[in-house]
Amino acid sequence: MPHVLIVTSASVAAIKIPNIISELLKNNIHSTLVITEASKHFIDIEKISEDFKIDVYTDQNEWDAWKNRGDPVLHIELAKKADLLLLAPLSANTMAKVSTGICDNLLTCIVRAWNVSKPVLFCPSMNTQMWNHPITKDQVDKLESWGYILIPPIVKTLMCGEYGIGAMAEVETIITKIINNVHFQ
Repeated sequence: MPHVLIVTSASVAAIKIPNIISELLKNNIHSTLVITEASKHFIDIEKISEDFKIDVYTDQNEWDAWKNRGDPVLHIELAKKADLLLLAPLSANTMAKVSTGICDNLLTCIVRAWNVSKPVLFCPSMNTQMWNHPITKDQVDKLESWGYILIPPIVKTLMCGEYGIGAMAEVETIITKIINNVHFQ
């Protein structure tokens, strides 16, 4: 069974994560979820763990897992076990970190430790003005130059009330991209 590692940064689009996990399970794809501290605002860790019987990790797990030299390092172990990395939603802040190599939480350490011969899909989610800012294009271009696959944001009324591009892609679009890029054994 293929294994998708979902890493979630702080965006209201994180409310779609249970739907993504559910659809992956329907397609016989196992998943593990990693969330940032700020994304806890949008995700009920216990509910996801109980409803889907998957592992959910936070920054605290990274520090709790390592006690002594030779102990497994969580971000390395998670990166090794998965067949595909899904950055969903990918906030403007986390996109900036990833595109410059910053490793200051479990999510960004996983991305930095990821074997880039395995697929990476990224689903930006941000306000229209943030998406349209020139730095965003530079960051997207850099990620794509590394072989990462963009699942572009869509146009709709955003949580801030503005209408425009920036909402994370629909769940069906994300699932289709995963299925097209994960290798079934």
